[in-house]
Amino acid sequence: MLRCRVLKNVVTCASPVSVKYFAVSAALHVPDNTASQKHLDQEHGEKMKPSDYSVLLFPGQGSQFVGMGKGLTKYNNVKEMFQVAEKILGYDLLSLCLNGPEEELRRTIHCQPAVFVTSLAAVERLNHEQPEAIEKCVATAGFSVGEFAALVFAGALEFAEALFAVRLRAEAMQHASEIASSGMLSVVGSPQSKYNHACVEAQNYCKELGMENPVCTIASYLFPDGRVIAGHLQALEYLQKNSRKFHFLRTKMLSVSGAFHTSLMQSAVEPLSHVLQKLDIKKPGISVFSNVNAKKYTSTGSIHRLLLEQLISPIKWEQTMHAIYERQQGTDFPTTFEVGPGNQLGSMLQKCNLKAWRAYKHIDVQTE
Repeated sequence: MLRCRVLKNVVTCASPVSVKYFAVSAALHVPDNTASQKHLDQEHGEKMKPSDYSVLLFPGQGSQFVGMGKGLTKYNNVKEMFQVAEKILGYDLLSLCLNGPEEELRRTIHCQPAVFVTSLAAVERLNHEQPEAIEKCVATAGFSVGEFAALVFAGALEFAEALFAVRLRAEAMQHASEIASSGMLSVVGSPQSKYNHACVEAQNYCKELGMENPVCTIASYLFPDGRVIAGHLQALEYLQKNSRKFHFLRTKMLSVSGAFHTSLMQSAVEPLSHVLQKLDIKKPGISVFSNVNAKKYTSTGSIHRLLLEQLISPIKWEQTMHAIYERQQGTDFPTTFEVGPGNQLGSMLQKCNLKAWRAYKHIDVQTE
């Protein structure tokens, strides 16, 4: 039976996944935790190998596509999750995911809730097809807004409350994007690339144009020599024009509304802080890694603080992958599941840790 909570006078079923998830996950920790491993060994009757465990990764904004969710609606709780979402968001999210239009789905205010709900719906599919992956999950992480889904899965946040926070977060980030003409540039560099130097030079160029306090900084560490640089559009255009000078092999402007994870998102911090203060945040039942410092959350207070800091700090995804998959040579890797639209996290894992990627699987959100 799903737990229910009252949020803004809307009675909604708050958990997208069965209570069993949280009952199981409450006893789990990272694989190298001796006490938790003994617990699992006792539960399953024999000593478990690292390859018996699983890790769940949740994607972020940019992974969305029209048609996502089509293969998920037959699974337990998924339709109910989208019904809850419609009450909280005020529009038919499932229809937007399935039918578009793409321009609307791509908007920050729609995209973030859509990716959040679809990713947790994908957990239902995984639970149906491979329930042992849920029961033996020891760690999770999410890219940007995907971190909210990871925290819900780990039992730190309730589904409805987290979705309400995601909605406010998306609206605040959209508003912040409209204050300045800004964007994000995907960069594939080389060992010779000096990303920070390039950002400083782009800022100086903007100052010569008469701009005050121009912003150009690394917004995401994706994989070795894979970065997202964000800031004012004039700075990003300068980087593209001079890409050879900075030893950038490939650059591409991302289809987003603003410079996320930079100081240009400062105005979004207070609205998100206000809503997070009202949430019932619990300590995660399994290890959840923060985008801000690539470390496990250790307290409920750190969840509140780092989710706010994430808005204006770079996403350290490459560092997070190293933290999750670091192990002694010859040790097996856990099975990694990317739960949500797209397989970008799998592609980045391949570049960060090829051996870990060999045990990677993607949970399809479209195929029936």
